[in-house]
Amino acid sequence: MEQKKPLESSASIKYVRISPFKVRRILNQIKGRSAKEALMILKFMPYKPSTLIFKLLKSAVSNSIKNYDEDANVLRVLEARADAGPILKRLCPHAQGRGFPIKKRTCHITIKLSIL
Repeated sequence: MEQKKPLESSASIKYVRISPFKVRRILNQIKGRSAKEALMILKFMPYKPSTLIFKLLKSAVSNSIKNYDEDANVLRVLEARADAGPILKRLCPHAQGRGFPIKKRTCHITIKLSIL
């Protein structure tokens, strides 16, 4: 017998100009929670990436509603991932003509939802 795969919907955003370390701190708070609860948590978080993740999670919920006709109450966050994107390298002038490297990090954020 074949096992049925759970219905999954996802949303992703790429090349976000935020460090993946800062985004992962917020994604760890919503992993495994219901979508409704995760949206409520993100709405009241004071961090900059939380607004981006809030919009991304709303997009994943609307994808699930459109594709599978599922209610937002039965969805949970199956996977929330922030992968490193390309690094923009800049130089800051320092003493005696040296250049100090500055790494402006980017990330790719992916959220997958499944039915409870």
